[in-house]
Amino acid sequence: MVNSRSLDRTTTAPRWSREQIRAARLVPLGPLLEKRGLALVETGGGNLLVAALPGLIVKDCYWRWPERDLAGNAIDFCTHVLGLCFHDAMRELLGS
Repeated sequence: MVNSRSLDRTTTAPRWSREQIRAARLVPLGPLLEKRGLALVETGGGNLLVAALPGLIVKDCYWRWPERDLAGNAIDFCTHVLGLCFHDAMRELLGS
């Protein structure tokens, strides 16, 4: 027997195209973090330190946090650092 609640979740969850996912991965992180009110410190070479998160470095759409052995693209940042689910990360990055 299929639970109707599980069907509702799958039919209402947005489907993201490959192009949308590719675009979200490439969203620059600096403006996103500034929009969220996080202070950034330029360190040269396009690298930015996130003042509120010691050791976290962002550059363009990539980030790394050596102390925690984490790194990735813009979607990974939203899910691993900001704690968003994938769908909320996509909405945040694509502005939808």
